[in-house]
Amino acid sequence: MSPLPEYRPKKLSLGPLETEILEIVWQLKNATVKDVHQRILADPNRDLAYTSVTTVLRRLTAKGWLKCHKQGKVFYWQPMVSKEQAQALKSYEHLNRFLAISNPDLVASFVDSLDVVSLEQIEAITARIQAIRSQREEER
Repeated sequence: MSPLPEYRPKKLSLGPLETEILEIVWQLKNATVKDVHQRILADPNRDLAYTSVTTVLRRLTAKGWLKCHKQGKVFYWQPMVSKEQAQALKSYEHLNRFLAISNPDLVASFVDSLDVVSLEQIEAITARIQAIRSQREEER
């Protein structure tokens, strides 16, 4: 997972259609309303108005997920963070929420109930935390 980016969208929460459209923009890297609309309509079971795509792209821009620029008469949208950076931001947010409402005993009991694969991940995380602590202590 990538480290936390310096830039952070204003609102991390996204609805299902916002998430779907953001995924399309991540794939295309630079997208017009027409590009996104055609991708959605490629599914024969989907029907979505062109104006709805425009509205969602504007909402994603207002939330800080996309930036928009005009070239001639056409507007292009680009992601402000990569998909990997978004995953890191959301994971960070979830972890902070979990730690904010949990006491150490609750966190420990949660970790104790994990399966073997998860415990291996916890050990890897612990090793990474220890490495970061050592690095910070050396910088002092």
